[in-house]
Amino acid sequence: MSVGVIVLAAGKGTRMRSETAKVLHEACGRTLLAWVLRAAEHVDAERAVVVVGHQAEAVAATLPRGTDSVIQEPQNGTGHAVRVALDGFDVLPESILVLPGDMPLITGEAVSDLIDHHRATGASATIMSVELDDQAGYGRIVREGDVVSRIVEEGDATDAEKSIGEVNTSVYVFRAEALVEALDQITTDNAQAEYYLTDVIEILDARGLGVTAMTVASELGIGVNTHAQLAEVSGVLRRRIVEDLLDSGVWMLDPARVYIDASVTVEPTARLYPEVYLTGSTTIGARASVGPNVEARNTVIGAGAVVKQAVTVDATIGADALVGPFAYLRPGAVLEDGSKVGTYVEVKGSTVGAGSKVPHLSYVGDTTIGKNTNIGAGTITVNYDGYAKHKTTIGDRVRIGSDTMLVAPVSIGDDAVTGAGSVITHDVPDGALGVSRDPQRNIDGYAEKRRKRAEREQD
Repeated sequence: MSVGVIVLAAGKGTRMRSETAKVLHEACGRTLLAWVLRAAEHVDAERAVVVVGHQAEAVAATLPRGTDSVIQEPQNGTGHAVRVALDGFDVLPESILVLPGDMPLITGEAVSDLIDHHRATGASATIMSVELDDQAGYGRIVREGDVVSRIVEEGDATDAEKSIGEVNTSVYVFRAEALVEALDQITTDNAQAEYYLTDVIEILDARGLGVTAMTVASELGIGVNTHAQLAEVSGVLRRRIVEDLLDSGVWMLDPARVYIDASVTVEPTARLYPEVYLTGSTTIGARASVGPNVEARNTVIGAGAVVKQAVTVDATIGADALVGPFAYLRPGAVLEDGSKVGTYVEVKGSTVGAGSKVPHLSYVGDTTIGKNTNIGAGTITVNYDGYAKHKTTIGDRVRIGSDTMLVAPVSIGDDAVTGAGSVITHDVPDGALGVSRDPQRNIDGYAEKRRKRAEREQD
């Protein structure tokens, strides 16, 4: 049986009270629409069409290659949206799978099961339904035994119909020809004055074509219309991600306090502590220890590395490197194997060589540091002259004294040393000592003179 996929993503999402189209809101690093399209990948579809409307260009720009979009204008209900989508098929497949673009908890397995159920029953339509204690806002499934006779939207439901616990998820499989014929018969005679896709069910039942429903776990049917619902589905997705990682061999002290995007990779034997936020393309190597209190975005953390109480963005941390506490790795920071960036250190656009250390209270920007070099506390690479950024190069086995200012562009040779408190404005050759200080001068009796001056000023 050939299958075509239609995803409904034209709505504005007024209750989100957001300038962003509803389906472009993110949950665990993916848009709501992306989660739905990922589930649809389990279907061997001949074609996938996304119906766009509000912010059509922005929504269409997020679609993966091979997924087409059609514009619904005006947006006149779900039945109208499906009709617009069907016009985009050159050749109709045997069956049409319809998915809402705001239901990120739907899984590929559930979609595949629905199609299998549809094939097995030979029905003209199969509805994915759920049982809910609070049915507010959902269309109710009206059935006689196994046969569904209609779906009634809440605004059109009687009090008796509102008490029905089985509700529509807006996920369907239709026999394509039956769907096309039924769409030609629906009207806008309802509370919203729109073309309801749900009206197709009553038309198909009246023609004796058979409509059935498959009930699934209630969480699969949660749609997103508010920020509260977005938070709810994000929590479920996060739980699924965490459970999969635990099953794979990742250790977590408190899984409920770990936040991981779907795009993140964590290798088995890695250790994650509370208040860890892993987002974007972040990867965590085997035996790495991350947290507590770490935010890593688009960061590579190598095998055996230790990162705690740090923020890392677009950075690379090598194997067995140490980061933190209270470190900030900005874009372009590269820590090679066995290096260290310690307490209150900021690194931007720089490489810290293998075995080198920047232990505390330093800023390293636009700098290349060689191997086995030590950067003393309070060191700053002065990379900006008010007009342009400049590079600093520090060689292998260098010892930078505490409170050194390296005024770029400047180069410190291999095995060189700088004196504590120096302002280095010229290159230091290999093996040399660079010192820039005024001779110290002691003023005897200064404290007593200062006290007497203060007393006179008070008089």
